[in-house]
This record gives sequence, C-alpha cells and structure tokens, in this order.
Amino acid sequence: MSNLAADAAAAAERKLVLLCYAMLSRLRSSLCRLNNSVRIFKTFQLRKIKTSPLILHGDYEYEPPKSKEDIVNVTYVDKDGNKKQVQGKVGDNLMYLAHRHEIEMEGACEASLACTTCHCYVQGEYLSKLPPPEEKEDDLLDLAPFLKDNSRLGCQIILNKELDGIEVHLPKATRNFYVDGHKPKPH
Repeated sequence: MSNLAADAAAAAERKLVLLCYAMLSRLRSSLCRLNNSVRIFKTFQLRKIKTSPLILHGDYEYEPPKSKEDIVNVTYVDKDGNKKQVQGKVGDNLMYLAHRHEIEMEGACEASLACTTCHCYVQGEYLSKLPPPEEKEDDLLDLAPFLKDNSRLGCQIILNKELDGIEVHLPKATRNFYVDGHKPKPH
C-alpha cells in the first residue's frame, strides 16, 4: 500500500473511532436522563393525589336547573319571528342556553368577546335589569350589523331571577367568516 492510501485508511479509522465515542456519549447521557425520569416517576407514584369530580368545559350550561327557584324562563324570537320558550337556570349564559336548545345564535368566539355573532335584542324592561355593557362589548356592538338601542351580546348576558320571562330577538343576520346558509351546532 502506498503512503497516501495508508494515511487515508488511518484518517477513516480515526473518524470512525470518534463517531463511536460520540454515539456512546449520547447513549450514556440518554440513559442517565431515563434513569432520572424513572426515579422521578417512582417518587410521584408513591404520592397520593386528590382530585375533584371531572367537569368539562361547558358542562355547567348543559345541566338542568336543580330546583324551581333556579328556573329562569327565556323566550327566543328568531329572524323569521318564530318564538321558542326555554327554561334556563340562574347563572346560565344566554348564548350557551341557545346552543343547548338548538337556537341559531352562533357564538363563533365561544364567549371570549372577539366577535358579534351572538348579537341579540333584549326586549322591554329587561334591558334596564342587565348590568351596563363593558367597554369591549360596546366596541364590538359598534361592528354588529343591524345595531339598535337594545342590542347586546348574548354571551355577556348571565341569567338571574330578575330576568325571568326575558324575551330576546335575534337579528336578521350576523357577520362571520362562514358562507351563507351555515347552521351553527352546539359545541
């Protein structure tokens, strides 16, 4: 073998040895991390953790009233003038109550005050029984189509006994990214 070929073979051998050392080093550190993880897992296994009953997001809105004192009667009037009377409970959100009873109040932002798709009109003296809208709700209502003096966002109306008998009208249209004809479904 020539000197050039011998030098190339020696260099390749050194590279191979260095690569093996690097792989062994990585394997050793991975094993150490695994050993630490196992030790931590065993520590947590020994501890007893207390948990409360599982309640998923939106479960409260789908629970029926617990007593007659909790019942709040609500009448929704859709864009075609059809009335639907439903029973909610104290603490219910007007938008989620509509979803529960398959009323077409969309609520695209899930009550996070980021849209106006739950825009509605509160009828009669019930508007004065509601707390005044926060600044963010007022700003969003300015963007709602068909705005009126009695406009509110359904996601911001929380039912209480004073609102028993409230009548809410839905506007002819709302503004959202969905195409025409979209029918909202409960989440």
